[in-house]
Amino acid sequence: MMIAIPFIVVENCKDEINYYQSIFGGEIIILRKQGEVVLNADLHVGTATLKFADVQAAKPALKGDYVRVFLKIDSEESFRAIYGALATGGTILTEIYEAPFNGLLAIVTDRNGVCWVLSFYRE
Repeated sequence: MMIAIPFIVVENCKDEINYYQSIFGGEIIILRKQGEVVLNADLHVGTATLKFADVQAAKPALKGDYVRVFLKIDSEESFRAIYGALATGGTILTEIYEAPFNGLLAIVTDRNGVCWVLSFYRE
């Protein structure tokens, strides 16, 4: 069995993990600190985990659109709220539209340059 977990690198992990918690909810688990700097943290939202690392820990070569995080959201209300929150300070790449799978789809890059593919499937 294999489980894929998004790994997101941000500047100022301590503040940005709180930003994502304000959007998605969930519980923050600090994994590693250096003084007051949070180097690694997890955000547990329901059964999902988002892993975060500060640039000091991950040392990325480039900031860019190499990996997108796909979120399957369970209600239209949550979909629209998450879309609005991520778009604030970010860039809308694809406006909300009716997708061919009987649901909604949108693509947003947030203020950290993380690209989110948001989906809501109607039953």
